[in-house]
Amino acid sequence: MRIGAIIQARMGSTRFLGKVLKEIKGKTVLQHVIERAQQSNLIDMIVIATTTNERDSAIVNEAQKLGIKVFRGSEDDVLSRYYYVAKENEVDIIIRITSDCPLIDPRVLDDVITCYLEGNYDIVSNAGPNISQRTFPRGLDAEVFSFNVLKDAFRNAKERYQREHVTPYIYESSKKVFYFKNDVDYSKYRWTLDTEEDFELIQLVYEKLYDGKRDFYLDDIIKLFKKTPELYEINAHIEQKN
Repeated sequence: MRIGAIIQARMGSTRFLGKVLKEIKGKTVLQHVIERAQQSNLIDMIVIATTTNERDSAIVNEAQKLGIKVFRGSEDDVLSRYYYVAKENEVDIIIRITSDCPLIDPRVLDDVITCYLEGNYDIVSNAGPNISQRTFPRGLDAEVFSFNVLKDAFRNAKERYQREHVTPYIYESSKKVFYFKNDVDYSKYRWTLDTEEDFELIQLVYEKLYDGKRDFYLDDIIKLFKKTPELYEINAHIEQKN
């Protein structure tokens, strides 16, 4: 059984153009996401899923520089991108990660994966469309599902939003959806990268906690926020896109 993390990435963000190749402490956001995912004890391989758009050649170059596999597919049909990545690389269990999460936590990833492996679910997520079920900070998002579930979505999802966002069809068609929750509700925190304010916050977190190794995690960042509560205010006003 091969467990693969597929990280979707593109340069064309409408709110913060080129965000995945912005640098934090001498490394690109994409490199930080990859290196954090590589700390997982359960992920066997990582593939970057980008588009055939010419501007995304920069992402291909960055992935190749880092020795990470990369796949180019449809810009709008991200569901097909995931399907062909998983099929080409013979991935049995997929972990969906987005490239705008440079604070992604490998320990949380392993917890979500373990929950999936030990249960009988079509999809396990610490995010998902039901916001009332979220307990983790936005930016630590992970979804785990099998290749067979992905194949079913690829074949049957018809609506544009179902193909653009990969997993809506799974949530809508399955009765075996599980929301993985943290013991404490930290859902008010926004640690994803979508705006200049998000970037400012994440830079400050790295300035305080990063020394060149992947040695800070969810609890460390929470301690920093409790010690420095003004950090929360930097991007608290930002609304997440639907």
